[in-house]
Amino acid sequence: MARPLRVLIVEDEALLAYALEEDLRDAGHDVVGLAPSSREAIQLAERTRPELALVDIHLLDGPTGVEVARAIAGSGVTTVLFMTANVKRIPDDFAGAVGVIGKPYTANGIENAIAFVGEALKDGAEPPPPWSLQLAPHLQPAEDGRIRLGAH
Repeated sequence: MARPLRVLIVEDEALLAYALEEDLRDAGHDVVGLAPSSREAIQLAERTRPELALVDIHLLDGPTGVEVARAIAGSGVTTVLFMTANVKRIPDDFAGAVGVIGKPYTANGIENAIAFVGEALKDGAEPPPPWSLQLAPHLQPAEDGRIRLGAH
């Protein structure tokens, strides 16, 4: 099992957010909040200082997840993973995120991604940039340098 992390869920689909929250809590993680919009996400991140933020690209206020990722990752406190079906909207610099979990995702895919982040953050280590993540032989960086986490 991954070491327990403090996680912020940034997702506008309430049922998906609640199901993910339940899965994370069942796995022993501390969900510090659910945010359906960019403003709420940034405020929650500033107030709760999570170790990990799972960020969708499209939120209640539009495709603002990239800006949310930049703001949250820019704090230097929180590692960001995108969770989206809109992977084409992720900029080349990944907006400070370390990877992507493509939707639809599996509980196993989430668990593996969080275990990786937990390991990378062990003892206060900095997470690697997205182009250097090495997860498993079948999850090597694509030609564009991006890593996509999920069921394979």
